Amino acid sequence: MLIQRFKSKIHRAVVTEANLHYVGSITIDEDLMDASHIQEGERVQIVNNNNGERLETYVIAGERGSGVICLNGAAARKVEVGDIVIIISYGWMTPEEAKNFEPTTIYPQDNNRID
Repeated sequence: MLIQRFKSKIHRAVVTEANLHYVGSITIDEDLMDASHIQEGERVQIVNNNNGERLETYVIAGERGSGVICLNGAAARKVEVGDIVIIISYGWMTPEEAKNFEPTTIYPQDNNRID
């Protein structure tokens, strides 16, 4: 049996864009993706601290060093530029693997930069 477990998180990033007329997803700065071990195409959950919305979508790589956090398509209706979001990824693992797994959490600073 496999269980789904918290794998990684970008904690309290600021939404920089919302693009309703895009084909869906979330665009994330590649520096944030690398630091959080989130891959392009990976399924993520987005929690909006400002309004309580929760949604799931997949990741598109954004320009490295840009600080971009852009909700695209229908997800753009769930945020406003300036909202604080938490982006969470999960992984499937055996219960034994889960006991020893250490998730990754990053805390972006001003302009969604990591130090």
